[in-house]
Amino acid sequence: MRTLLVDADLTRSVRGALGEGGFAVDVVGTLEQASSAFFSASYEILLLELALPDGNGLDWLRQLRNDGYSVPAVIMSSRDDLEKRISIFNSGADDFLRKPVSTDELIARMRAVLRRSTQMTCPIIVFGNLHFDPIGRQVSVAGHPIVIARRELCILEHLLNRAGRIVPRARLEDQIYSFNDEVSANALEAGIYRLRGYLSRSGATLRIRTVRGIGYTLELTDASHSQI
Repeated sequence: MRTLLVDADLTRSVRGALGEGGFAVDVVGTLEQASSAFFSASYEILLLELALPDGNGLDWLRQLRNDGYSVPAVIMSSRDDLEKRISIFNSGADDFLRKPVSTDELIARMRAVLRRSTQMTCPIIVFGNLHFDPIGRQVSVAGHPIVIARRELCILEHLLNRAGRIVPRARLEDQIYSFNDEVSANALEAGIYRLRGYLSRSGATLRIRTVRGIGYTLELTDASHSQI
């Protein structure tokens, strides 16, 4: 889940916790940098501090809403008076947390906001005999839970969201890696290789097919079709 975090005083532990929670985080410290990042990548959620060196984060969010952008936004601030909270929600925020934030609560709130924004009354994704809960970040095959490393889980999520269709390599890289990640030339191929291993060992009735020069597609195996 590609995340834009706009905060001049971010602690490294917060970014690390978000990464472990399945979020690819781009961190910026000013509104100018936020605008540059926002209009050059596709984000699923915003984390926004109010007091920034070059302006008020709430004014920036209000302008996004006026321009028709509906990407979910969670506001973080040390101010917590009633008037401020009312202003925050009236400006288009989806949730508010008082700083300093608990990383566990922050991740829980982010997942709740994403669940509401996508109107997922039944958020479980089913493909073949694999079940994936994108909010709880849990995977099971034929009813048996399996543990998949964070980066490979992100790849699986994006392939599942477009199962049966080709996902371009560039799209996968854009959604999985943040601007701050050091990514080698074959990082995505290595992640796909490891994910194929997870799926094969678990007995999942799906496979990842490479479309040479374009990207990857997630398909049901012959064994899955024979069971229908």
